[in-house]
Amino acid sequence: MKSETSQTFRESALRAIAIERDAIDALSERIDDSFVKACEVIMACKGRVVVTGMGKSGHIGNKIAATLASTGTPAFFVHPGEASHGDLGMITGQDVVLAISNSGNTSEVLTILPLFKRMGAPLISMTGNANSVLAREAAANLDISVAVEACPLGLAPTSSTTATLVMGDALAVALLEARGFSAEDFAMSHPGGTLGRRLLLRVSDIMHAGDQIPRVQENVPLSRALLEISRKGLGMTTVVNASGELCGIFTDGDLRRTLDRSIDIHSTAISDVMTRNGRTIHEDQLAAEALNMMEELKINALPVIDRNGLLTGAINMHDLLRAGVI
Repeated sequence: MKSETSQTFRESALRAIAIERDAIDALSERIDDSFVKACEVIMACKGRVVVTGMGKSGHIGNKIAATLASTGTPAFFVHPGEASHGDLGMITGQDVVLAISNSGNTSEVLTILPLFKRMGAPLISMTGNANSVLAREAAANLDISVAVEACPLGLAPTSSTTATLVMGDALAVALLEARGFSAEDFAMSHPGGTLGRRLLLRVSDIMHAGDQIPRVQENVPLSRALLEISRKGLGMTTVVNASGELCGIFTDGDLRRTLDRSIDIHSTAISDVMTRNGRTIHEDQLAAEALNMMEELKINALPVIDRNGLLTGAINMHDLLRAGVI
């Protein structure tokens, strides 16, 4: 019995996935002139996109509004029921209304439709019925109709809500690309997340600067450089000349290779054993770039320089880890 039940669960799930996949595939043929018109209307909008919908369409509308807002198209969701009781005051004639209704005849949405018209806010609809009132009144109707719901009863919105969500994503992506919206723009609306930290955090924000920089003059003995490495705790020291220009770097790895050569650490100058022309990173570069460089080169620390090539800091893998870049 348990084996038969498990098989039934799998068959039901696979059937639902197949039905919803077909619903998504059908959307490709509907990226037509109406879709282009919807994009043009939104691009010309001087206000915001106001998304509205009832029930499951409202839940999907909430997500579409959030996606639009985070990808460069200012948007928010208004519940059609609440709109009839004061929230219409949030909408202006400068806005564009995106109304979602599978039937296209949802009473709560149609009730506020004349008010959108009166204030002059352009209407875009997403419906599963191109002959519905909502579709006919819209400047552009996006067809989200489906052949069948994944629900075997044909009652619970499943395929239709998936199609609506995907159409909303298609709209958001088309607008994103038309606006030239960049990864850094995206990060500006996500400053608290991992993505925001990766895209906004600069090397200068987390590097060790001033007296925290491990630094020795090029003519000092190796023993003194080892003390500097120990004091600063970054697993390396930078080597500079009298003008403060970076000459080289000496790391824990360099130390191991040096000791294999039986060198006297008290008489050997650091300039004789340091790595010259090592990799550096600019203080204005992204912290994520420092991470990529360290991973690619299999190193744990980098000297930081300014536009003039002068040493201004040092950064290591632990700094990136603490900052949440990794």
